[in-house]
Amino acid sequence: MNHFINRPKYDYIREADWQKLYILTEHWKSDLLFYKQDLKFLHHLIDKYFLWISKSENIDMVREIEVDLLKVHKQGATLLETTHKHLHHLAELIDNPFAYDSHQFRAEHETLEDELTEFLKDFRRNRKEVFKITGHIMDGEELVRQLNIFPKK
Repeated sequence: MNHFINRPKYDYIREADWQKLYILTEHWKSDLLFYKQDLKFLHHLIDKYFLWISKSENIDMVREIEVDLLKVHKQGATLLETTHKHLHHLAELIDNPFAYDSHQFRAEHETLEDELTEFLKDFRRNRKEVFKITGHIMDGEELVRQLNIFPKK
């Protein structure tokens, strides 16, 4: 399985101290907040071009990608909430090393990382699809060409 890019080496989760894992998790949180904003932009992009669609096959494509984006948005929101809780648990472990079972906690940390990796794959795939579809719509919609909103180069 691919490992999240911010992990310095394969056994990092098992070897790192709590402070380093906290810093890594803060990076994950920051990334998730960025992706949340990017998803908002992608939704806006789709909504903007949806108004100009006249072909039924384009409407179907946009609806499909919108459903996929909503799934990724929900996935990201859940991960962000889980990451917040995880940071809270890490803070407790830093203050009291006996607050949780360290082996179980590190396993949960690794699971969170794997979920983030899957989210990132889904996010990138959907982002690529949104740009592909909006480009297709801009090139193929007669109404858009007639209004000369996006002139051909």
